[in-house]
Amino acid sequence: MALLKTQGIVLHQIKYGDTSIIVTIYTKEKGRQSYIVKGSRSQKSKLKANLFQPLYLLDMEVYHKASRNLQGIKEAKHLMPFTAIPYDMNKSTISLFLAEVLYRTLREEEANPILFEFLVNTIMLLDTENNGIENFHLVFLVRLIKFLGFMPNTNISDSKQIFDMHAGNFVVLRPEHKYYLSKDESLIFNKLQNTGFEQLASLKLSQSQRSSMLDKLLEFYYLHNDKMSEIKSVAVLREVFI
Repeated sequence: MALLKTQGIVLHQIKYGDTSIIVTIYTKEKGRQSYIVKGSRSQKSKLKANLFQPLYLLDMEVYHKASRNLQGIKEAKHLMPFTAIPYDMNKSTISLFLAEVLYRTLREEEANPILFEFLVNTIMLLDTENNGIENFHLVFLVRLIKFLGFMPNTNISDSKQIFDMHAGNFVVLRPEHKYYLSKDESLIFNKLQNTGFEQLASLKLSQSQRSSMLDKLLEFYYLHNDKMSEIKSVAVLREVFI
């Protein structure tokens, strides 16, 4: 069994037994991993359960053995303590949603440093950014797609203004199947494709437009990832932003 230093992003936590938890963490060195943290819900524990909240960034020293489904954690601390996410209802709601999306979509147990850097930078921006925060989750969903293997084409034009979600590109005529965006939705989707997190405030979307795009983006995810189960935290997200 090797002792490994790595950074990690907490995706999910469940209770185990009377005092322990099992936590799923996306690590810089080993991709998605599951860890058992024994006694973390007891008062005497050095590794408290509240250290492993969704999207928390950790600096860890872990035990790793490839043949094991559950690894162990020797030490863990905040990589960078948040200043807003735990205390701001809007941001904490978004963080729960993003963590669940990542928990449902990231499966590889191998390093992906580009994706890890993207996620860390995105989470840090969520903690500090205030303008246009109501659109943060939409831009995140669009940006994450390229890491999941079903990146859509950006071939929108004067003649191709309907996005075919099944084919992953813009087309001239409405497809015969139901998996497509209307012209208005397609234009918004294209705008999201071309909007960075630093431009969130420029997205002037109504509540109905945000609601529609959230539905369609999740439908796009489900369509191209048949192993992805329902994102339950979307209900809370709707209450806050829609």
